[in-house]
Order: sequence, then structure tokens, then C-alpha cells
Amino acid sequence: MVKIPISFDIHNLIDDLRNISWEAADILLYYSKILKYSESKDKFIKTKGNQDPVTLADLKVNEMIIGRINEKYKNSNWGILSEENVKLKTDISFTQSGWQWIIDPLDGTKDFIQGTDNYAMHLALNYNQKPFIGVVLIPEKDELWISDGEKVKCEKRNGSLEKILKPKYKSLNEMTFVSSKNHRNKYLDDLVEKINFKKVILMGSIGCKIASIIRGDSDMYISLSLPGQSCPKDWDFAAPEAILKAAGGAITNLDNMELTYNKKNFEQRGIIIATNNRETHESTCNQVKELIRKFNLFPINS
Repeated sequence: MVKIPISFDIHNLIDDLRNISWEAADILLYYSKILKYSESKDKFIKTKGNQDPVTLADLKVNEMIIGRINEKYKNSNWGILSEENVKLKTDISFTQSGWQWIIDPLDGTKDFIQGTDNYAMHLALNYNQKPFIGVVLIPEKDELWISDGEKVKCEKRNGSLEKILKPKYKSLNEMTFVSSKNHRNKYLDDLVEKINFKKVILMGSIGCKIASIIRGDSDMYISLSLPGQSCPKDWDFAAPEAILKAAGGAITNLDNMELTYNKKNFEQRGIIIATNNRETHESTCNQVKELIRKFNLFPINS
């Protein structure tokens, strides 16, 4: 069991993260309302590229989170990795202590701009390149998912808790699959067709997808990125991995190997599988791998 540095109390830290998260919710909901009803959206969208847009909401939440962490923990020896700071090539903070915050102030920016509810804020504290504490905030659902390294809770803003159900065993074709709405490719579509899931749900934000798995709305998610094309990054997976693992699920690559963070360009390439059941996860990965091999859907090395 990883232990937080002795100078910090984990309960106080979780309280601080809770306060930071609801402050982020206020900012995101404010800009979400503007984007939904404003006729001049362009002034709130800071980059016009369709591939990787940034809004004023991303930047405001990013600034707030980093400011609160630095303000509350001035003498801490942990680094900060933020999606927005990487994009802007500024203030990327590393440390030799093994502790690092990984921040995605707005996961699902395209959905946010499109006016859907499927966007989230991710905040994770990694230790030695593995997620320890994870926070996934879904403002439109009034959901704050917090993992303290051992267990996960889903809180409402009024402090009430959502019940988290234990996963039941399901075969692949009994599962509900949650897939990306804005990041799709033919190889993944072919794989989903061959698996023949009971149901497929489309939504943005990996955090929202993983929350749907824990909630029981879906059972499985697959990320399949193609060589030379864009792929998820550390900030997409760190916080969602922390909450899913604490809930009894798993996120690994196709070979059932855990994700490693702080690799080149912070990329999480290849085929990544998330399921709601740690005990059957390896078997699920093997079944998916066999289907890929059988139908020659995607080049795999082993």
C-alpha cells in the first residue's frame, strides 16, 4: 500500500480535492451555459483546430487547480503535469520524489463545445508513474468520483453518496460497450462488430466512460489508437484508472499489462481495455485478442 508523504494527512488532502473539484464545477457549468446559448462561441474557443480544441473553460480551470495546489501545499515535493501546460509548452513541473499531479481540466472538450453533458475534469496524484489518488468530476451529472487509493466514492454536491453496485460476470456478447463519439476509426468499429456486444453507447470523455462502467450503465471500453495518429495521453487515463481500480475494475493494454505513465510525449498508444471486473479482466483481454487474430483486424505483436 502506497502511503502519502508523512507531512500530509490524506483526509485533509481529499477534503481539499473535493473543494477544488466543486470550484471547477462552477467554472465549467458557467462556460457550458454560455456555449449552449451564446451566438458568439468563437470568443470562448481559444484554438480553432478540430483535432485538439481548447476553450477558455480549459484554461480557467487549469489555472485555478494549479493555483490551489501550489497555495495549499507550498512546501510539497511533487510535480505537476497538465494537458493545457503541455499544449502551451509552459510550466511542466517534474520532481525526483515520485509524486506527480496529472491534470486534465476539461476532458471531452469537443463534447463541451457541442453542448453535450459528457465532459469531465480529471485530477490524479501519481506515485512512481502509477495512479494513487484519482478524482473525476462530471458537472452536468452532479457527480464527483473520488478514490483515496483504496476505495472509491461517488458524491453529490449536497454530500450524499451514490450507491456503487458490484459487477456481475457477463460474456462479451452480454456486455454493453461504451465507445468514443468523436474519436473513432474503422479498426475499432470492425472489432466492435465482430464482438457483437449487446449494446453500444457513444459518449465523449474517458472519465465519463469509466464512470458509466462503475455506475453499471456499461461494462467495457476499448481505446484503439493507430500508428502515426493521435492517441490518448496520461491525463486522459490517470484519474479514470484510479477510480476504476478502486471500484474493482481494471485498465490495461491488450496483454493485461498495467499502464505506465510519463512515457515519451505522455502517450498511451495501442489497444487499451477497461472493464468493470478485475477478476475476469485478463480473460476478457484474451478473448478480444483472439478475435483480432482470427479476423486479422489489427496488427498485434504477440
